[in-house]
Amino acid sequence: MDVDSVRTDERLRRLEAVTDATLSRLDASDLLDELLDRVRDLLGADTAAILLLDPHSGQLVATAAKGIEEEVRRGVRIAIGRGFAGRVAETRRPLILPEVTADDVVNPILLDLGIRSLLGVPIMAAGEVIGVLHIGSLHPREFTQDDVQLLELAADRAGTAGQIRNQKLEQATALALQRSLLPTTLPRLPGVELAARYVPGHAFGIGGDWYDVFTLPSGWLGVVIGDVSGHGLASAVVMGRVRSALRAYTLITDDPAEALTLLDRKVRHFEAGSMTTAMYALISPDRSTVRVSTAGHLPPVLAAPGEPARVLELPADPPLGIDITRQPRRTTTVALPPGAVLAFYTDGLIERRGELIDDGIERLAQAITPAPAEQLCEKVMTTVGLDEPTDDVALLVVRRLDDR
Repeated sequence: MDVDSVRTDERLRRLEAVTDATLSRLDASDLLDELLDRVRDLLGADTAAILLLDPHSGQLVATAAKGIEEEVRRGVRIAIGRGFAGRVAETRRPLILPEVTADDVVNPILLDLGIRSLLGVPIMAAGEVIGVLHIGSLHPREFTQDDVQLLELAADRAGTAGQIRNQKLEQATALALQRSLLPTTLPRLPGVELAARYVPGHAFGIGGDWYDVFTLPSGWLGVVIGDVSGHGLASAVVMGRVRSALRAYTLITDDPAEALTLLDRKVRHFEAGSMTTAMYALISPDRSTVRVSTAGHLPPVLAAPGEPARVLELPADPPLGIDITRQPRRTTTVALPPGAVLAFYTDGLIERRGELIDDGIERLAQAITPAPAEQLCEKVMTTVGLDEPTDDVALLVVRRLDDR
């Protein structure tokens, strides 16, 4: 076997070590660690590190390292364009430093460790830079084109793992935020019975739908349901801010329309670019009356004993954040007879592709009866909701108990 064949066989072995199928069985963090171990071994490097891009700050963040673990422990951040890793990310090309100097790097750990030579490549995903993978040597070294190609292959694997890791981190953050904002259990209150459902309709599992129930100092019961456009952490954050602001405004005014007007001003000023629908209802202390105002949200369904369910006719006031007419918002007062049910919902429950939204609302109205709240939620989700919703679904049922 000639020298070229030996080199080819060795290179194939090294490539297989990086692309080994067993790597795909590891979770994202373990995959990055294992990948760095293999890269450092195959390339005879003293250090190996992965920095992933934080899209919010625009900085590279040390995420995994071998031989230079202090980089991760200190949470090193490098701006795009600065230092060695920053230049790799900016140029989107491999970079070799045969002799490292203080002018070449901004991370003092590299100099303190005594790294003499560096090779770095960008980590790409969907045509965008999401990080940098670099290796270092404690002795002067001339990295070859084979070294570059192998490191680029490892960066491809790191790109997949980095995307998965970032998605999981964002999902975990959004889930924690949303769970802290949605009531874990609904309050047990005199004169009413409450039940609710929330089902994510996105693979990410997080959206901007929310509901809220609270008692005000006046004794009135506040009921809210809303929908922030979009999915993921950004929508969940906006949802949390909108929910908290509305709670504050309910302590200022006992008029739902005025509370939504204040909320609209807040959204237009502080949440520019987001579109939010919301409905705010106040149920009187004796539970006989409901005062409700809607900001672009679908109207609730009311079902009273001995009567067919009906969709409440409410003024079509605009969603929050896009009201350019500045017309006054309006509050509608309706009676809530003993035993009656009021069902609030988001559009994911009733929307279907190729179908008018009115058809979905009518289907929901046919399913609403003056039944116990929990039982009715179960029925609606079974008969009206999709098995695999394409949008987030929130359903909140309020039933006035009989006076007897």
